[in-house]
Amino acid sequence: MSRNSLRQTLLPDTLDRLAEEPGLSVLLGVEDGALTDLPDLMAAALTACLPEGRARDWLRGVTAALFRREPEVLDTALDDLLLTSARDDQPGGAPRVLLFANGYHALLSYRVSRALWLAGREDLALAIKSQFTRALSVEIWPQATIGRGVWFDHGLGLVIGQTSVIEEGVSLWHGVTLGSNFVDMGEGRHPKLRRGAVVGAGAKILGPVEVGAGATVAAGAIVTKDVPPGHVVTGPRGTDRGAGRFAGFVTLAELKGGAG
Repeated sequence: MSRNSLRQTLLPDTLDRLAEEPGLSVLLGVEDGALTDLPDLMAAALTACLPEGRARDWLRGVTAALFRREPEVLDTALDDLLLTSARDDQPGGAPRVLLFANGYHALLSYRVSRALWLAGREDLALAIKSQFTRALSVEIWPQATIGRGVWFDHGLGLVIGQTSVIEEGVSLWHGVTLGSNFVDMGEGRHPKLRRGAVVGAGAKILGPVEVGAGATVAAGAIVTKDVPPGHVVTGPRGTDRGAGRFAGFVTLAELKGGAG
């Protein structure tokens, strides 16, 4: 798969936008010349979601250092941004998504807490998760597994349980819950969403169920059993409507010039 073009364009394009509107730098809490590389930029954009103060400044430093120390985490975050920019389809492209998209900030906060969790800094990962839960109205546990190129449209009200698995290319609207069912409470008690699945606003997927690749869970549906690949489920009983006609969104591989 080819390299993400945002590695070359994101920093200069965002700096141009900050120069056009000086108030943005104030809101980000950065001074002229402070953003010298992508780790600095990504950290500043994420931590600007938090109230001004010592905690925000400290977390910005921790986040920038993490991106420098673990380039794979930065690569994943840039892939998320590339795909979100294509899905949001708003004027201004990736810089505006990075600065203003609540759903992208929610996903980026997970990338940071997840990396810290895997590094053995579990208490810090949970503390950061809690900070962004309050700031963004999301609850994404760092123990969850989320693949590259996932799209959180709006992000508000999103709840992703500890053992959830979300594969590459999955799309989640606001108000989605990936929760447990209080019956199957062992390991793997949360849903698994396979590659390219789409989950509409307010849908609830509960328990160790699998939503197959390319399946669609309609807005407001309640799902407590497996959904076959490519099928559509709707309504409070998660009624299976059979194979859907939606061909899927553009994939991360296509955006990067690779095979689908």
